[in-house]
Amino acid sequence: MKPEHRKHKPEWLKRRFNYKPSVSEVNDLLADLKLNTVCQEAQCPNQFECFANHTATFMILGDHCSRNCTFCAVAYGSQEPTDPDEPERVAKAVSLLKLKYVVLTSVTRDDLPDGGAAQFAATIRSIRERGNEINVEVLVPDFQGSARALATVVAAEPAVLNHNLETVPRLYPAVRPQADYERSLQLLAEVKLLSPNTLSKSGFMVGLGEKREEVASLLRDLRKVGCDLVTIGQYLRPSKDHHPVVEYVPPNIFQTYEMEARSLGFLGVASGPYVRSSYQAESLYQQAMKVRSG
Repeated sequence: MKPEHRKHKPEWLKRRFNYKPSVSEVNDLLADLKLNTVCQEAQCPNQFECFANHTATFMILGDHCSRNCTFCAVAYGSQEPTDPDEPERVAKAVSLLKLKYVVLTSVTRDDLPDGGAAQFAATIRSIRERGNEINVEVLVPDFQGSARALATVVAAEPAVLNHNLETVPRLYPAVRPQADYERSLQLLAEVKLLSPNTLSKSGFMVGLGEKREEVASLLRDLRKVGCDLVTIGQYLRPSKDHHPVVEYVPPNIFQTYEMEARSLGFLGVASGPYVRSSYQAESLYQQAMKVRSG
């Protein structure tokens, strides 16, 4: 299917949102604490829904990424020094929002020796100091393949360790030119070697030009490395300068992908046009824990 620069969104991608005061409350809190969220920086279409429910995905280590993926709205450019006070500010926000399930992510920091792993670990610990019952999910970069950096994060005992494949391997040169499909798979495999009971998670987008059989192969690859949870969502182009949308995948195909993933043995699957890595993450976690408990 030929990419189009101006595709009209189909009906299933048109949404309306009723504004709630809690959206402004969350925005004000984030501004006061000088915190970033992937909801805002990546132009997530679920931002208002999540903010209305007093949830957000915190993005640590600044708001500029050292990689320039063609699908992503997060700014590319020079990075700031690591902020030693950031973990405590995130923990304070978690406390004020009364969160029991927290999702942390970051920009990719190839400029740091550990890729930012120590900051992830420090933030997890700061949150836990506010309440041991809080579950923390981390969505990490690939740390350039560093097993030591990954071990630093896993040692902080996140409930879920997520690393996204984002797309099928054939499209990596066009979509994720500075990433490596096999390296990302190895990171997910390493999670299970370091901590077999830690839930591992990955996600990817469709509509970038992938073929159905390539999606099936990607799902099999994830299961081969023991990945427990998977999210599948529609790619939406942030601007005309980003990778074009090749296809708006209809809901019935998302249902097919979900059934295929469940047949492969994933403990939790979220598949739909507006699904994102951290969207309703606690629900997916609970889904997996229910399966685990029998």
